[in-house]
Amino acid sequence: MNPPFPQDDPLTAAVRELVSAARDRALDPNSRDQLADAVERLSGPLRLAIAGRVKAGKSTLLNALVGEELAPTDAGECTKLVTWYIGGHAAKATAVHKNGRREQRPFSREGGALEVDLGGPAEAFDHLEVSWPSSRLRDVTLVDTPGIASLSTEVSERTSTLLSAEDDRPPVVDAVLYLFRHSHASDVRFLEAFHDDELGRGTPLNAVGVLSRPDEIGSCRLDALTVAARVADRYERDSRIHRLCPLVLPVAGLLGQAGTTLREEEYRALATIAALPDAERNELLLTADRLLADDTDVRLTPLERGHLADRLGLFGVRLSVTLIRDGTVGSATDLAKRLATDSKLEELRGVLVRQFLERSKLLRARSALAVVRAVLRRGGCADADLIDARVEEVMGAAHEFVEVRLLTGLRTGTVGIAERLEEEMDRLLGGSGHSIARRLGLPENSSVPQLLDAAYTALDRWRRVESSPLTSREARIAARGVVRTCEGIVASLVPARV
Repeated sequence: MNPPFPQDDPLTAAVRELVSAARDRALDPNSRDQLADAVERLSGPLRLAIAGRVKAGKSTLLNALVGEELAPTDAGECTKLVTWYIGGHAAKATAVHKNGRREQRPFSREGGALEVDLGGPAEAFDHLEVSWPSSRLRDVTLVDTPGIASLSTEVSERTSTLLSAEDDRPPVVDAVLYLFRHSHASDVRFLEAFHDDELGRGTPLNAVGVLSRPDEIGSCRLDALTVAARVADRYERDSRIHRLCPLVLPVAGLLGQAGTTLREEEYRALATIAALPDAERNELLLTADRLLADDTDVRLTPLERGHLADRLGLFGVRLSVTLIRDGTVGSATDLAKRLATDSKLEELRGVLVRQFLERSKLLRARSALAVVRAVLRRGGCADADLIDARVEEVMGAAHEFVEVRLLTGLRTGTVGIAERLEEEMDRLLGGSGHSIARRLGLPENSSVPQLLDAAYTALDRWRRVESSPLTSREARIAARGVVRTCEGIVASLVPARV
C-alpha cells in the first residue's frame, strides 16, 4: 500500500489507499492504467468539461475563463475533437490516438487562436491535449467538447462518450459546465445521461448551467443582459432543469473574452464610432449588416469594423460605444473592466470556485471511486467483493458523501423534509458554497463568535427536528445528516475560538 501523501486530508488518504489496493489487484493492463490514473487524479487539478449544443459558445467561454484566445471558435478539424487545456510550464500540443499513442504536434497562433496541425483527420484521434502556461489552469483543467446535436453523429458522440455513464465507462471529468442557448429537449436528455449514475457523474454539486449568448435573447438591445437574467432564473426554477443543474447563470462569453483581451487599437476604433453624429452612429449600429457595409462613410475600413464585430458582436459594439460616448469609460483599461463585469464572467468564476474548487477534493474522490466501481463491474480486479465492500465503507464513513446524497435527494424531492426547512438544509449541506460562512448564511468576514452562535442555533434546531415524533423516517435520516454537518462546523470553530 502507498503511504498517505503529506497533503492528503482524511478522505483523500482513504480513497488513495483504496484505489491503490485495487490497482495492485488489477487483472489486465487497461484496468491497471485506469486505476493508476485515478490515483494520480486525487492530487491533480479538477477536470471541468464545458459542454453544450452546437454554436452554444463553448470555446468562446473557455477563452474568457482562461483570459487568452486559445480555443478555436470556427468549424475546423480541432473543434471536432475533445480538447484538454492543461496548465504547464511550456506551450505544446499533443494528439492522442485512439490506441493511446501520444504524438506531439506543431501549432501556430497567427490569427489569435491556436491552430494545431493534427497530421491527419480528426476521426483518427481520441482527443487533443494543449499544455499552456497560465495561472488560471493551475487548479483546473478545462475540457472543451464538440457540440451535441451536431449534424455529424460521430462528432456529437465524442462528447456523449466522454460524459455519459453508459457501458460502465469510468468518469473522465469531475464536473461539467453546461451551456444553454435556449432550453431544448436535447439539453435535458444530455444532462439526464450525465446524471445517470449513482457515483462520479452528475449531482447538484458538480453541474452548473450557463445561459450563453444572452445578447441574442435580448435582441442585442442594451438591456439584453437584464432580459437574459430573467430567462436564466426561469430555467433555474424549471423542475426538469433544477434537479439536474440547479444553478443557471447568464454569461456573455464573447463580451467576457473581449474584456480580458481588449487591445488599445480596438478601443480607439470604438471611440471613432462613438464620435460620429447621432444619426450616423445609430444607422451604423442598427444591424450587423449595416456595421459591415462597404458603402458606410466611416473612418474605419470594413475590415476594421468586421474585426470589432468578430471580437465583441453587435451587442458588445453597441454597449462599448455607449459607454465611451456618455463618458462612463475613458480608456481601454476602463472599458475592459466594464465589459468583464457586465459579461458576468467574474460572477461565473466565483460560482466555479464555490461550487467546484472549494470541494475539489470531494469531487476528485468521487471520480476515483467511480473508476474503481467501473473496473469492478467489468471484472477487471481480483478480490472484487472485498474491494467493493471497502468502497461502501469509505462512502458510508465519509460525511462528505452523505452530504452529497442528501443534497441530491433534497433537490430531486425525495428527502421529505418540511418545505420551510429546505432552503436552510440546502445551504448547510453546502449547496450555496463550501465555506462555513456560506453554509451558515453569514458574510465571509464574520467573526468566529458570530459563526459559532449561528452554528449552535442551527444545531439546536435540527436536533429538535430529528427528535420530533412528527418527523417522518426519511426526514429524520436527513435531519441526522444535517446535525452531523452542524456538529462538524462547531468542532472546527471551537479550536479557533480557543
